[in-house]
Amino acid sequence: MVFYFSGTGNSQHAAKHIAGIIDDEIISVNQCLKEKKKRTFCSERPLVFVAPVYAYRVPRVVQRWIRETKFEGCRKAYFVLTCGGSGGNAAAYAEKLCLEKGLEYQGLVSVLMPENYIALSAAPSASECAAIIERAKPVYSKLAGYIQNNEPFPVSPVSFGDRLLSGPLHILYYRLAIHDKGFTVSDTCISCGKCAQRCPLDNIGIQGCRPVWNGHCTHCMACICGCPVNAIEYKSISKGKRRYYIMEE
Repeated sequence: MVFYFSGTGNSQHAAKHIAGIIDDEIISVNQCLKEKKKRTFCSERPLVFVAPVYAYRVPRVVQRWIRETKFEGCRKAYFVLTCGGSGGNAAAYAEKLCLEKGLEYQGLVSVLMPENYIALSAAPSASECAAIIERAKPVYSKLAGYIQNNEPFPVSPVSFGDRLLSGPLHILYYRLAIHDKGFTVSDTCISCGKCAQRCPLDNIGIQGCRPVWNGHCTHCMACICGCPVNAIEYKSISKGKRRYYIMEE
């Protein structure tokens, strides 16, 4: 069973590719979060969790969902994280999560996909994005092979810098940066409501035909990158930057 959390589409794309190869069921964690009820999943095959790297770890919202969700059947758990750069020491924290849940940790692999974190960086050009996605496909196929054969993912070396990124920097970044205070909407807004529909945490409401953020943001970038008219900005950082969004409805 393949579970994915995705803001702009990278992890959804990865999950669909892997699920297609191993011929397994795919579950949207986004949708589970919007339903706001605890779920129980039963699978006789390994559990595969696909998500983006957030501050060099599995996103906290995904970790919390895993903790609150009941998994029956096969206990083997694989993690595939999409990222625009480094996954840091995310594997160590995923392994701790598995120990907490009684799951059999089978490894974590970070796969390079197009940068989508507009609150900090700019997205690559359309041609660069297409090239990065194509290069990722063989990697997903290889990872699917490990899952099909019930083999753990290979272990990658972890540097002191990786430990710092996923340790102190992760804590500091969440404390200082992961909030919705910087999001604004311009007069180009067409009141389509897609930002509210796409927000996995239902953090966006509509008041006076405009989006309003309600303080529970996880910085998934679904609202800003998915806006059809680029009406949403994050402080002054996103202005003039290309957005990236491939999420399928």
